[in-house]
Amino acid sequence: MSLLTKPVLHFWSPHLDPAHPQDCTQPERYAIQVQASGRFLAIAADGQSLLEVMDAEAAHLFHAHEAALRAAKELNAEGRGPVDVVKLELDVS
Repeated sequence: MSLLTKPVLHFWSPHLDPAHPQDCTQPERYAIQVQASGRFLAIAADGQSLLEVMDAEAAHLFHAHEAALRAAKELNAEGRGPVDVVKLELDVS
């Protein structure tokens, strides 16, 4: 796993209710994928850095597409990409 540092990402989305951040009307989630390796980005245990993980389920999951796009654009603008946003379908039944 490679370790990426200096994350300055904005994970909050205006479409979520801050009082109930786990309640979301969208059953899908989004992850950021590193194009060169095909791996996904996760927040490291220290909460200060990003790391690449093989499995999308281990990645940091975004509740809103807009939040994932914003984070991916920031990473690409910082030269830490290229990364892309991947939609994940969740079984909510």
